[in-house]
Amino acid sequence: MSSIASRQPLLTEGPIARTLLMFALPILGSTVLQSLNGSVNAMWIGHYLGEAALTAVSNANLILFLLLGAVFGLSMACTILIGQSLGARNMLEAKRVVGTGVTFFVSVSVLVAIGGYFGTPWMLRALGTPVDAQAFAVPYLRIIFIAVPSMYFYNFLMMTLRGAGDSRTPFTFMALSVVLDIALNPLLIFGVGPFPRMGIAGSATSTLIAQSVALIALLWTLYARKHFLRLTRSEWSFLKPDPDILRSLVFKGLPMGLQMIVISTSAMIMIHMVNGYGSKTTAAYGAATQLWTYVQMPAMAIGAAVSSMAAQNVGARLWDRVSTIAKVGVLYNFLLSGALIALIYLFNHAALNLFLPNDGEALALAQHLNGIAVWSFMFFGVTFVMFGVVRSTGAVLPPLVILFISMWLIRPPFALALAPTLGADSIWWSFPLGSLASMLMAMGYYKWGGWRRAHMLAKPIEVVAEGAAGAGQQAPTTGQGVPASVD
Repeated sequence: MSSIASRQPLLTEGPIARTLLMFALPILGSTVLQSLNGSVNAMWIGHYLGEAALTAVSNANLILFLLLGAVFGLSMACTILIGQSLGARNMLEAKRVVGTGVTFFVSVSVLVAIGGYFGTPWMLRALGTPVDAQAFAVPYLRIIFIAVPSMYFYNFLMMTLRGAGDSRTPFTFMALSVVLDIALNPLLIFGVGPFPRMGIAGSATSTLIAQSVALIALLWTLYARKHFLRLTRSEWSFLKPDPDILRSLVFKGLPMGLQMIVISTSAMIMIHMVNGYGSKTTAAYGAATQLWTYVQMPAMAIGAAVSSMAAQNVGARLWDRVSTIAKVGVLYNFLLSGALIALIYLFNHAALNLFLPNDGEALALAQHLNGIAVWSFMFFGVTFVMFGVVRSTGAVLPPLVILFISMWLIRPPFALALAPTLGADSIWWSFPLGSLASMLMAMGYYKWGGWRRAHMLAKPIEVVAEGAAGAGQQAPTTGQGVPASVD
């Protein structure tokens, strides 16, 4: 087999601004669909199964977030390795990454599923889940753990495709999964027609079915299209894990996964502080964070797109393009995040009124805190773009340290120190302060740090020169922004 990609990946070619935008939009769409799915599922459970059932799902989702946060980092490491390999036109290395990734993710997911299934009651007790909610949470979470292998492997495939320059296929199958999940939820909860009445277990079962169907459909599609990264029968030897790649997945992936843990634990600290000001303040904060979830989406999508695009250009040693990708990513963040923030300022009352009663005290508090904090998410977006660029080389520890400093060592202490003077406003002002600090540190590391010298593997990926065997072959495109197989 030739050790080179059949043609140079498209993320190293063409106009950067248009390529980045077209690559980022499907990632943004996938994020929106995931949030929509969670909201619809929570609506069915909260409205028709009661508060205890909704509490059960909230507690179960905390556990699931930790599990998916860890796998996010590992699969992002895979994305970067695939991107660098294809940027270097080294197909052999890309296949090694795919083979090692398949074995690793399948093994880890099976272990997590077995351990989680039997450890569900213990985990819920450790979280302090109310006793009345545990009766709902145990069956729900156990079915979710059965779905973990499908979730993990599906996530791995989506991140692999993004590393290969294709964000549209993952979006298509994410849409299939979400539509199935939303459609099956009421049918399995209430037992409509031929479906059994399963209560809260029906919601988890709909997720299991949706994820499994989407995974099978995606695998079938990749092999039917003869995707250039699929493993053929003669390439099954790549399923034996490569020690260097395995080490990279773990030691580069875990710090990226820990970033999600830092963000979530910081959020827990802040909500604990908010709770101290009473239920109306907590309700106001809860409504504002509902809006903030959507405000953050463009920044996170652009950060993910920048990481994949930069990784391919790092692999191709196109450093001028890497610098331009960073600048364009920051510009898109200001345009997209800024547009959403402007809309919230224009329609602050109406937007918060979706979650809070009209003319209530909580609504006035929410408008006040939004006015202080929401603009700072543009700083947050710049940070995520910078992180996306620097981690594309393998520099994953500095972003983790920067997030820890801003979200643990700056934001909570500032809020606590000024609480006697400013009251709850000390919490709201801690958001702009933390976001500004993380942006300045991220920009400083981008400008003066050693991220360009970082690498994912102990031995840097070899760039295969043009004119080598097979390098000149031009494969037809698949219509998904990636080359088709030529075998």
